Amino acid sequence: MSSSKVYFTGMRTKVGESLLAKMDRLITKAGIDGIDFGQKFTAIKVHFGEPGNLAFLRPNFARVVVDRVRALGGLPFLTDCNTLYVGRRNNALVHMDAAFENGYTPFSTGCQNIIADGLKGTDDIEVPVPGGVYCKTAKVGRAIMDADIVISLTHFKGHEMTGFGGVLKNIGMGGGSRAGKMHMHNDGKPEVNQNACTGCRVCAKFCNEKAIQFAPGGRTKAAIDHNLCVGCGRCIGVCNFNAIENNSGTGCHDLDCKIAEYVKAILDGRPNFHICVVNQVSPFCDCHSENDAPIVPDIGIFAGFDPVAVDKACIDAVNHAPALESSILSEREKTHRAADNGHDHLADIHPGTRWQDQIEHAEKIGLGSGNYELVTIV
Repeated sequence: MSSSKVYFTGMRTKVGESLLAKMDRLITKAGIDGIDFGQKFTAIKVHFGEPGNLAFLRPNFARVVVDRVRALGGLPFLTDCNTLYVGRRNNALVHMDAAFENGYTPFSTGCQNIIADGLKGTDDIEVPVPGGVYCKTAKVGRAIMDADIVISLTHFKGHEMTGFGGVLKNIGMGGGSRAGKMHMHNDGKPEVNQNACTGCRVCAKFCNEKAIQFAPGGRTKAAIDHNLCVGCGRCIGVCNFNAIENNSGTGCHDLDCKIAEYVKAILDGRPNFHICVVNQVSPFCDCHSENDAPIVPDIGIFAGFDPVAVDKACIDAVNHAPALESSILSEREKTHRAADNGHDHLADIHPGTRWQDQIEHAEKIGLGSGNYELVTIV
């Protein structure tokens, strides 16, 4: 398989040039101006951040992309779809409030926010998946599909169900409506390790489906009703005792593959470009209302036209970086929890996942290539 070019710039700056200026230079060198933006609606797919979480991307990064798109004649808007789980982004009203609280306002970013699947997450469109194996159609937020051009602006991090959250997850899972998210998630069903569970009941507070149950009376251990569970994985991340795991390789594998197929549906036939910022690499998804300490030092910004290549470059960079002493990664590398896997940091954090599934299936369906040529912009 032929390689794709991925452009990279590090976090270091010289006196007189900001990181934001470097980012603008990066995306220009990567060829964003080769897209015909003239009077075309441009969806910039972002994650506005769950309030309480401080690892999400600052809106300053979005402003760089918005300004560049406007300079090239485009009509940009920032967008995301509503969440499946309990939180402050599960309908458009609270989602917009959360975005504003985290600094994503038209005054800071220079454009409007549009919640792509509408007020209640039901404003979607069913889109064919070319070459889909797991999904013949994808349920995508209508505003994303109404756009002429799609740009992803992603914060790279770990993820409890997929091993990592990068470009593919930002577009695929993030672009799915609430029904689309249910469609992607419903094969992965977590289990409770009864030996590790303390019966603290924190997991139940975050379960939107009331699938986590306890026997009547007294402090008992959690059990998950798989008839109610939608497999969103929220409980895995909120458990302080690592008592909830998804040990079903099939479930995680299918989720990864469905995410890739949703990306194929969203991008097929439209110009697209991808930017991924690898900083504050938290071990869990930005959908949490908290974030753990970063697992590796800040690395830099990656950009290119191939979403698979950009993700693979980010994965390789994270796995080659040293573990930060104060992180969960460092803890697990010092214990038996870290497998002998060739310094695969993402597998050390989430051993029940296999991040390679997402990359491999994306390649299989022709979404892009995991082979890349890294071009460094100083």
